[in-house]
Amino acid sequence: METESARGKKATLVLGGTGKTGRRVAQRLKARGVPTRVGSRSGEPPFDWEDDATWEPALQNVGSVYVTYYPDLAVPGSVEAVRSFAELAVESRVGRLVLLSGRGEPEAERAELALQEVVDASAGAEWTILRSTWFMQNFSEDFMLEHVLSGEIRLPAGDVPTPFLDIDDIADIAVEALTNDRHVGQLYELTGPRSLTFAEAAAEISAATGRDVRYVPISLEQHEAELAEHGVPQEVIQLLTYLFKEVVDGRNADTTDGVERALGREARDFG
Repeated sequence: METESARGKKATLVLGGTGKTGRRVAQRLKARGVPTRVGSRSGEPPFDWEDDATWEPALQNVGSVYVTYYPDLAVPGSVEAVRSFAELAVESRVGRLVLLSGRGEPEAERAELALQEVVDASAGAEWTILRSTWFMQNFSEDFMLEHVLSGEIRLPAGDVPTPFLDIDDIADIAVEALTNDRHVGQLYELTGPRSLTFAEAAAEISAATGRDVRYVPISLEQHEAELAEHGVPQEVIQLLTYLFKEVVDGRNADTTDGVERALGREARDFG
């Protein structure tokens, strides 16, 4: 097994290093003085999940990897891609893989198992799994921002509560997992400290911003039609439909102590 000091002399590769979680992870690692390589199509060298020829150059002299799959582990082909990447990573003498996964997603859990199997069969690599619920920042940095700014969050989420998680908590845990041996072999199921329906989330946004923001429940079919009208690519529409149909069904409504287990403090609250 590679020692922590030996691994620390190599770079940490942050896949999706320009995305919501990856950007924060890369910033934190650089602030700690950790040699950091951003894994993205614009990175040096570039990394592209759809072009496996880019994987090996990105893994050169890398000791650990923060693994995020684009666009989502729920899409077809993700499990095979994660397995192939993990195999190449251990062949390239990467000592640690930290995977960001999705809570309550069968495909994501299969990707977790694929990575664990590859790493466990290796000569000494290590894994940590971060299984996350929906991000709080989906309302401020993602597809729901436009809804918030319009004053109507129009989604097919019914009145199912969700324990939204602060991305900064994910980034803090990811950095700890990448740099601290205490998290080796841990699967952290991560949520915020309380569950909110989308209507309750809209009310909290209204209270905090002074803007009139409300939740308007719509059907899956209506949601698909509205996304298409806004020019959203069909593959993104299919992914969102899958998530709202299969995942937002109450299975992820409960909270967990994953953030506290990992960081020794409570998760940040939506408010």
